[in-house]
Amino acid sequence: MSTPEISPQVLEKLARFDTPTICNVIELFDIRPRDAGYMDGRIRCCFPELGVMVGFAATAAFRSSAPAGRGDAYGSISAQVEQFGQLPGPAVVVFQDLDDPPVAATFGEVMCATYKAFGAAGLITSGAGRDLDQVRELGFPVFTGGTICSHAYCHILHLGLPVHVGGLVVRTGDLLHGDVNGVTNIPLEIAADVADAAEEFVQAEKIVLDYVKGPGPKTPQGLAEARAEFQQAVARLKQRLAAK
Repeated sequence: MSTPEISPQVLEKLARFDTPTICNVIELFDIRPRDAGYMDGRIRCCFPELGVMVGFAATAAFRSSAPAGRGDAYGSISAQVEQFGQLPGPAVVVFQDLDDPPVAATFGEVMCATYKAFGAAGLITSGAGRDLDQVRELGFPVFTGGTICSHAYCHILHLGLPVHVGGLVVRTGDLLHGDVNGVTNIPLEIAADVADAAEEFVQAEKIVLDYVKGPGPKTPQGLAEARAEFQQAVARLKQRLAAK
């Protein structure tokens, strides 16, 4: 099966919605178990104020506990940014830190400035970051497992192979969506439909929210009626998606 093309318009639509909403809509397709496809609580958003990050994974493995065998520890970055051009849209750099526990920061200001200059939408690492004030000023979203002040013997071990980050296997080209709530993988074959369905799902949720946030006394019966209306709206949406 060929990989569907994801247009900039689809990415723009996806970026309008928070990551929990995207996860909720993905569930409607019954394409994967509900406890799969997203990163766990080890991966934290460093800059919630930057909003949603959407892009295609550019994977790499990292280590800093011992010197690289030879060459420049940062020498792979040129090859890394060159690979961005092979992706169908903006890159999200995804590092697996192979040191356990992490010994030093995977990224800092220079790396993030470089990635942003080559069009990357953000960075995720199972390890740590540093220069957070400077990276925030860049407006570059990063998701990490922690913060460490030194880069130690940092070096990139490989590019483009599958990595394991926050309990999720990530492959180069995977479509990732992240915000203050975490990071999820959007299956490419349903990405356009997820983007189209998200607003309708938000409007369905609004039925319950309008009831509980609205004026006047609340009753269990009123809540049950609002929830029933919400469930009916979601069922209609799911039926339309299944008919496509």
